[in-house]
Amino acid sequence: MTRITFTRARPVGRDGEVAFAVEDGRIVAVDDPARPADHVVDLEGRWVMPGLWDRHVHFTQWARTWGRLDVSAASSAEEVCASVALAPPDGLLVGFGFRWATWEQPPTLDGLDAARAAPTVVLSGDLHTSWVNSAAARELGLPRAGVLREDEAFAAQRVLDAAPPAPEALAAVIAAAHARGLVGIVDLEMADNAAVWTERVQAGAPPLRVVAGFYRELLDSRIAQGATTGLGVPGTRGLVVHGPLKVITDGSLNTLTAHCRDPYPAGGHGIQNVPGEELARLLSRAHAGGIHAAVHAIGDRANTIALDAFAASGARGSIEHAQLLAEDDLPRFAALGVVASVQPEHALDDRDATDALWGDRADRAFALRSLLDAGARLALGSDAPVAPLDPWIAIAAAVARTRDGRAPWHPEQAITVVEALAASTRHDLSPGAPADLVALDQDPLAADGDALRRIPVALTTVAGAVVHDAR
Repeated sequence: MTRITFTRARPVGRDGEVAFAVEDGRIVAVDDPARPADHVVDLEGRWVMPGLWDRHVHFTQWARTWGRLDVSAASSAEEVCASVALAPPDGLLVGFGFRWATWEQPPTLDGLDAARAAPTVVLSGDLHTSWVNSAAARELGLPRAGVLREDEAFAAQRVLDAAPPAPEALAAVIAAAHARGLVGIVDLEMADNAAVWTERVQAGAPPLRVVAGFYRELLDSRIAQGATTGLGVPGTRGLVVHGPLKVITDGSLNTLTAHCRDPYPAGGHGIQNVPGEELARLLSRAHAGGIHAAVHAIGDRANTIALDAFAASGARGSIEHAQLLAEDDLPRFAALGVVASVQPEHALDDRDATDALWGDRADRAFALRSLLDAGARLALGSDAPVAPLDPWIAIAAAVARTRDGRAPWHPEQAITVVEALAASTRHDLSPGAPADLVALDQDPLAADGDALRRIPVALTTVAGAVVHDAR
């Protein structure tokens, strides 16, 4: 059995250097000189920590954004259409990234049709809106064109995603993630992710640990298979495990569909995609089958309904986003053992929209400090492609609550670097832990927000295998 020793490693938060001995993908000893190594990797005093995880990813969508028209800087529908008009005139065009909650005029079918005659689809940054021109609706077989929200938007995206990304594109995306110290993701793509990742692993994709989530249409088959959460997926070399049932219970802030207790300025409380009683039944079925739940809830009313469903069902799992919370719901996360799976960069993406639409309750949005103080367990993620698949961006946003030189947004809800790192990892560096390591050229505990965003990653390993080396 090959033994690899990583020498002169400086664990983050500890004094002095140690050596990690690795066998069969796990740490077997720390500072054990008794047995010689077959191979030695000298880390030269770099700071070492466990590999980083992203708790909420739509991986195929993220891979696809690399070839799509970026309209994230647009401040109006006219700016999006101007970018579309400059694109090549033939073939299907897919754009990504617009956020229209604070635009003076909403996007329109006529505007997109006038900008480009060929099939064109522009996806919002939160993926809850698909703006489809008439030619695209015809080519993709969609029931209608125009501004599609929620289920209609997701249906359009599923049609776009019928063909898988090229293997070289997937390899490039995984390599970029490794270069930022990422070793694992929870994939909540709208697909049979266990099957998708089995195919990718067997086709030779670079190693990445994956918790493969799924949606309600697969629940019966998962229960019948005995595919309990955490069970390894055969044929994936131990890299892929069955994950949670994903349920989307409300919309998003930017589409004005997040389900809130109080009305939006223009009226309306958002939408509840899955009523509370139905959600509790779904979670009960999953729980009986040993399957955790990942419940999307953004508005405070949706979060209350989700917590009620966890309480009624006894289910285990997480609330994904937990973006706006009522004060009386904060302690319920810890009491019910529900993980708050949050995406801190969304706080900065949405700060202006939050102030405009939830101004009277913005202090309860992205309430990371309040959640921790109430005893909740946090898990950080990106929701890529909504935010980049880079764990240091999430860590920096959680700690600094700002970017681009703006004043921190509700700094009272900031958390410490130590807390953010704990919410971004799944293991420690003790014997028996997976040999998923990250070596850094800078001490993260001494870095401010801007430095955390660009912290240099020197080396990343997955199960002891070096997958990124920039030393």
